[in-house]
Amino acid sequence: MLTESVNFGRYGKAFQEGLVQLIFEDRPFADQITEVLDINFLELEYLRVFVQKIIDFRTKYQKHPSIDALIAIIRTDLQEEDEVVQKQVREYFARMHTKEVTDIEYIKEQSLDFCKKQNLKEAMLKSVNLLQNCSFDEISNVINEALKLGSDNNFGYDYMTDFEKRFEPKHRNPVTTGWSDIDVICGGGLGKGELGVVIAPTGAGKSMVLVHLGTEALKEGKTVIQYTLELQDTVIANRYDSCLTGYPLTDIITFKEEIYEQISELDGKLIIKEYPTKSASTNTIHTHLSRLVKRGIKPGLVIVDYADLLRPVVVRKEKRSELESIYEELRAISAEFQCPIWTASQTNRSGLSAEVITMEQISEAFNKCFVADFIFSVSRTVEDKQNNQGKMYIAKNRNGPDGIIYNVFMDTSNVSIKILPQASVAAAGAQAQANPLPLSASGQKQLLQTRYEKYRKKGVFK
Repeated sequence: MLTESVNFGRYGKAFQEGLVQLIFEDRPFADQITEVLDINFLELEYLRVFVQKIIDFRTKYQKHPSIDALIAIIRTDLQEEDEVVQKQVREYFARMHTKEVTDIEYIKEQSLDFCKKQNLKEAMLKSVNLLQNCSFDEISNVINEALKLGSDNNFGYDYMTDFEKRFEPKHRNPVTTGWSDIDVICGGGLGKGELGVVIAPTGAGKSMVLVHLGTEALKEGKTVIQYTLELQDTVIANRYDSCLTGYPLTDIITFKEEIYEQISELDGKLIIKEYPTKSASTNTIHTHLSRLVKRGIKPGLVIVDYADLLRPVVVRKEKRSELESIYEELRAISAEFQCPIWTASQTNRSGLSAEVITMEQISEAFNKCFVADFIFSVSRTVEDKQNNQGKMYIAKNRNGPDGIIYNVFMDTSNVSIKILPQASVAAAGAQAQANPLPLSASGQKQLLQTRYEKYRKKGVFK
């Protein structure tokens, strides 16, 4: 039984192609698995050839091949292979550029477990002969060495060995906001691992804005997971109906058939999960997302309506400390699940009458501004609401300029929100001239800290 031929065949082609792609793209994982990998474990010949080229390069040059090096190898170093295999290797390499590996942790865990077990079997077979000669110390060494191979040897980013990695383009895969002017200044929308915050006073339309953002992601074919801690899930769903089709909220029932016909053509998927106010925490959201991923539902955008209504994981003396932790935990979730997260924050009382809401009107926790990647506010006076108007202020933008004000058309009857021509082009131009480059993360933090101290001394935060 121990001598029978074994390979990854039972895991299928997609698993093996994903494994080989990870060996190329993930240097620390390649270091780990090549200690225990026999290329004959790969069932498909073109994958064996591909991996062997990577191993040969690593052995000869003592470093992991860059993408340019591998391109050159595939172009010039496949002559000894069959023409069919050469074609398969080139086609596989081309597919790698357009496909991200899914189920990464599963592939790593299963492949390492498989390879380690085969190595241990080999060590046990060798030990049988040693046992006959009573070489107990040697038997112990053989077994221990087999157990050590393939252990986690990722000690972090190696400055020299991983030199090429820091020059590879970073793919944010942004999800559009649906507003071309906003997409331009933030690099196409909110990217994976980023946290966006909508600031508005009560009744200004925070939830409406979040529905708009979710709708635009659905139109792009994304899977949107929306958590609602204030409104019923069916109320949120009706708003999506209206935003997607243009039918007024008051006429949703009348146009039920027409709405269904339109939304059935969507490529995206929407899941709305309702929790009572303050009953769910970031741990609750993390658990729910993990369950979805296990069922093959990968989130493309997560919306939390809204973060201030989440229950803190750890109860602290001050509410502002709890809120800051909640926003930090949300951003960690966005990084782990590799998708953007939008949420909203309530302003303090001064935001109710402000014509333009800036970050000083954020309720309770000013420090949550440090965590977010993109923050914009929506302000609507009584007159604005009567005229379906308002103002949007870009308060923070890690990927571009901020401090810009836009006029907004906002019709809450059918969740229609549009950006009108810029309200303060001259002011924005002056700011751009004064700050031609966007501030770094540390620069933004210092600026926010300075503003915080300024308003704290004025007694704004009590």
